[in-house]
Amino acid sequence: MVRTEKDRLFEKRVAQGILTCTQTPGIGEAGKTGSWRTIRPVLIPEKCLVVKSGKPTCHLCWKFCPEMTVSRTIPPVWDYDYCKGCGICAHECPVDAIVMVPEKEAAACTDGDSPEGGQF
Repeated sequence: MVRTEKDRLFEKRVAQGILTCTQTPGIGEAGKTGSWRTIRPVLIPEKCLVVKSGKPTCHLCWKFCPEMTVSRTIPPVWDYDYCKGCGICAHECPVDAIVMVPEKEAAACTDGDSPEGGQF
């Protein structure tokens, strides 16, 4: 098969479109998925590098959250309406400042259903 100049131009446009296309995940694309969760992340502020320094120094929990439910604030805040409880944030935390708590026990260690993750 012989490729024409028209074919080459078409392939170039398609390649440019693929290379320039970016996909940004957004909160809530699948609805409020927090009800799926059986365990939830809870922040231990005394250990958190961001809280201790008062600067946005770490935020690995925010960076690796696949659902983008962790805020990039001081302290980090979880949006429990959308957090599925995957535990990636706790796994990536270099100082173990995030613990995964069974949902039934979370009410005992949080201030109600506060998005801050509560305090121990």
